[in-house]
Amino acid sequence: MLNIILMGPPGAGKGTQATRIIDEFNLPHISTGDIFRENISKGTELGLKAKAIIERGDLVPDELTIDLVRSRLSQDDCAKGYLLDGFPRTIAQAEALKTMGPEIGRAVNLVVDITVPDEVLMERIAGRRVCPKCGASYNVNTMKPAKEGICDRCGAELIQRKDDNPESFKIRLDNYYAQTAPLVDFYKAEGLYHHFDGMIGLEKVSAEISELLKANQ
Repeated sequence: MLNIILMGPPGAGKGTQATRIIDEFNLPHISTGDIFRENISKGTELGLKAKAIIERGDLVPDELTIDLVRSRLSQDDCAKGYLLDGFPRTIAQAEALKTMGPEIGRAVNLVVDITVPDEVLMERIAGRRVCPKCGASYNVNTMKPAKEGICDRCGAELIQRKDDNPESFKIRLDNYYAQTAPLVDFYKAEGLYHHFDGMIGLEKVSAEISELLKANQ
């Protein structure tokens, strides 16, 4: 069974690899952003709490995020594995996941981390385009869609995220490293951590990740 956490700074190619992993291994892609949107749209109790916080411009606290993730991972489609993206972001969240995973039969067994030098991330982010419907990522310089401006997977029109600019990206990158450095050590200590060099090329990274996942099915 593959219960995976996918890590990597913005622009490292995480979105592309996530798409390939869920397609190849038929896993549900669990992202905190999607969880928030789903619960808000359905008007669940947790969703209403999150909506009020987000509309105030505040960050959703760990406790609520953890409750939302627990609820999502408990659903039937995660019984045979999942790809968790965007969670955990803090040691508190990682500790909570370590506790809740076995409780609900969803213990994490692999952590995949893709890294790329900061200067390359800055170059990539300027050309990044994303699909607002299925989440697939493209780049106008290095990974163009078959039809300009259109998602290959679902046909939706691609967009450039508002925070994909140098100023916002620098803040996001600083926040990522501040939060993630402790997580690397945490999962190394758990014996779950696997590092991949995002500079070796998209296809080679995909092949190496695929090899790891097949060996752990």
